[in-house]
Formats: sequence, structure tokens, C-alpha cells
Amino acid sequence: MKVLMFGWEFPPHISGGLGTACRGLTKGLTELGGVDILFVVPKAFGDENHAGIQLIGTNNVALTQKEIQLDDTRKKINCFEVDSGIIPYASEEEFWKLKSGKYSRDTRFIKIGEGYKIDFSGSYGGNLFQEVKNYALVSEIIAENNSFDIIHAHDWLAYPAGIAARNISGKPLVIHVHSTEFDRSRGNINPNVYAIEREGMENAAKIIAVSNFTRNTIIEKYHMPPQKVVTVYNAVESLTSTGRTISKRVLNEKIVTFLGRITMQKGPEYFIEVANLVLKKMNNVRFVMAGSGDLMNAMITRAAELKITDKFHFTGFLHGDDVFRMFEMTDVFVMPSPSEPFGIAALEAMQSGVPVIISNQSGVAEILKNAIKIDFWDTHAMADAIYGLLNYPSLSKMLKKEGKKEVRNLKWKSSAEKVYKIYKNVLS
Repeated sequence: MKVLMFGWEFPPHISGGLGTACRGLTKGLTELGGVDILFVVPKAFGDENHAGIQLIGTNNVALTQKEIQLDDTRKKINCFEVDSGIIPYASEEEFWKLKSGKYSRDTRFIKIGEGYKIDFSGSYGGNLFQEVKNYALVSEIIAENNSFDIIHAHDWLAYPAGIAARNISGKPLVIHVHSTEFDRSRGNINPNVYAIEREGMENAAKIIAVSNFTRNTIIEKYHMPPQKVVTVYNAVESLTSTGRTISKRVLNEKIVTFLGRITMQKGPEYFIEVANLVLKKMNNVRFVMAGSGDLMNAMITRAAELKITDKFHFTGFLHGDDVFRMFEMTDVFVMPSPSEPFGIAALEAMQSGVPVIISNQSGVAEILKNAIKIDFWDTHAMADAIYGLLNYPSLSKMLKKEGKKEVRNLKWKSSAEKVYKIYKNVLS
């Protein structure tokens, strides 16, 4: 079976759990055997860890040269065009020349860079919507020039690309919902993002949700038929398979860690309030907020207001092995997300031997038994749980031992088997 898969990021160039999940799932699918994956990202950097799959970036796809006619003068000029009706231009002057020609209503003009390729940042910047559009346009070319049986698109940024490939090829589309706009905005949704998500769901033969929490959101908020939405939980790569090991560390002070994007979805403000409560009861502890995001400055300001900055640290975004080095130093991991579709970081912490506290409002809470689960807004209960884990070694030791044992059974190959069955069901 050949799968054309679209995703916005791939390790090591990631901003959160999406890229990690894409890598884990593709690895699991290839381990099954008989599955060939062509994975498309907007920008390939060249150092991606994509063993077992073919990975290409739309930034490396050149458009083809063609001769077209302009106006009634019948004058011909050379430009770069693809059969799907995309006409690229290199300068504003060239754009207006081309616009004076006669084209069908569906013709799309797009600016190109050096080598007749479209430039992509591959990030989440201010030009995001245009990059999503360009990603979808180039995906038409990729779909035209490759053979495959099924299309799989991860999260809203890739849905337009998946739809474009479906329209060109006629092959069925499966979309994978790792997060919804209701999670990211805590209800204050961007109507443009919602529209893209809804269109992706409507065009999909099947919708994969990363938890029942997310599945319910898709059914209730996007009005999708329940039989169309299937839950497949995420997993975690074992430390042995990645070559990483966790070493024992010796520190005089306890460390409590928040690791994730510093955005509304992750609840960083609750972590700071909890830190303040714990520091009123014990002094031999430090709190670490590892990550980056739009709320970082606000969190730094709040920590300063509470006068806890001598015990509170901001690391910025952690890459690769730095995540596991952070876990080596961590005594308690806290994930206070108000709306967390899954939460792979909790699994990574557990397999590293760190006891975890997670919100009841997280998808991973549906499958974990050896984690402390608390409502995200209950800062006093969360502070009590942290205090207990830091001061009662037997409780911490039990969660470390049982947590590692539990996570050992959450393998990407098992998740991949469920996804493969969905593929077979759609194709049959």
C-alpha cells in the first residue's frame, strides 16, 4: 500500500507534539511491512530523521516551463506553469504582464523564488495562511507526479493539501486531528481556521482523532457523523529505540517542570499560580517552564509580580536530547492543560522515570492509570499533589516504577496497526 502523507513538521524541526506524532506513526507503519510512505512537508531542511520513508519538501519542487500566449496580439512568452492551472511569477512586473492575459477563472498566480520554486518558511509566522495555500498548490503537482492508494493529512495546516491531492487523484482522504481550534483558542475560535478544519472533515472518508476527548469535539462542534470519526491514541518511542538513556542526577533542590508550548491551550498561567502556592510551603524546590510561545512574556511578568523569579526559570524551546536532559533533572512533571487533545510529553516524562500530574481535560488521561489527574483550574489540589510527591518518597517511587512499566506498552506500532485497518476499511 502506498500512502501520500501531508504534515507541517517533522523531527528535528518541530514546535510540539505534532511532528513527534508524525515521526512515531510513520515509523510504526513501516514496521508493519507492506506500507510505503511519501511524506510531504512545506519545507525540508535536509537533516530530518526519516529512515524508512520518502520525505520531500514543497520548497524543493520546481515548476515546469511552458509557453503561453498573451492578449489579442498573440505574442508568446515563456513562463512556468503546471497543468493544474498554477501560473508562477518572479516579479511584480511579470505578474501584471501575466494578469493581462486571458485565462480560465480557476487559474492561480503564485510568486516563485530561485530555481522556479516557491519559498516556504515551514514555520507558524504571520504569513501562515499564504503558506498553507501555497503548500496546497504545490501538493497538486506532487499528487499528479506520484502514484499512491490513499492520502493522509495531519492537522488543519495540511488539510487543504490533502483535499488538493484528492481532487487531482480521486484517491480517498483520511485526516488526522491532533488538535482543534477549540483547543488552541479555548473557545475564542478563528473562523478561518475553523472553516479549513470543517472543510477537511467534510472531504475526508475517515477522521482519526487522537482521543475520545477530541472525537467528541469533532462530533459536537463540527457536526460530523459519529461513525466517521475513529479514535487512535498516540504512543511514545522507547528510549532504547532512539538510543537515549536517562542517567541518574544529583541535585540538592527539587525540580518541578512544565514542558510545552507557552500558549492558552497548555495552561501555563495555572503552573505559575501553583508554583507560588508550593513555594509558600517549601523552599527547597525550583520550577522550570520549558518551551516558547505567545504567552511567554506575560508569564515572565506574572512570575515577577509574584516575586518568585529567584525560584522560577524559563529555558526557551528545548530541542531533541535537551528534552530528555531536562527530564533527568525533573522530580515532578506537570501538564495543567485546559484543553489537551492528547499530551505526548506526559508519556515521555513517565518513560524517563518522572512522576506526572496531568489535567482531567487531557486526552492522555483517558489511557493512563499511573498518573495523578486533577482539574486544570484546581490549583490548590495541584499544589497539594506536587507537595506530596516532593515530600513522600514512597509515593514518588511507586509512580515512577509503575509509570515506566505502563508506558512501555504504549507503542507506535500498535497505533499504526489501527491506522492501517482504517486505510483498508476506506479502500474496501
